[in-house]
Amino acid sequence: MHNRVHLHRAILECLVYSISKSFVSRRKGKERIEKRSGQTITRLRASGGGLQSDAALQITANVYNLPTEQPHLYETSGLGVAVGLKLHSDFTAAVAAMSRVGQVFVPDPAHVQTYEQLYRRVYCRMYQRLQPLYHDIAAITGDDAG
Repeated sequence: MHNRVHLHRAILECLVYSISKSFVSRRKGKERIEKRSGQTITRLRASGGGLQSDAALQITANVYNLPTEQPHLYETSGLGVAVGLKLHSDFTAAVAAMSRVGQVFVPDPAHVQTYEQLYRRVYCRMYQRLQPLYHDIAAITGDDAG
């Protein structure tokens, strides 16, 4: 029997796995960045009002198998204004003052294993099969953002 908690968790999982504007899952996007840059991403830093949820951040840490850092404040997009207004002596000082880490969510190995199997055995295969439909939706709606 499923209840509201199950539904909420499924929504959070969809957001973490979600398809971006280029029809690429966020996790696959991370893998592409690593491959193209030759650099391994070792941690994530979340921002935005939607990531105030501890559950969403823990799921993110588990899906990516990376520590996920929550900034000391959740609305970080406006911080760039402080740099533009020269409220700090220089860029380095601005970063030091404004980018403190709050809570860090550490991957739970048991959940990581489950999400890894879901990603490799289900999500990647499902994504390949549905990708043409994402393009059809964009063509029908005129929304190339996916």
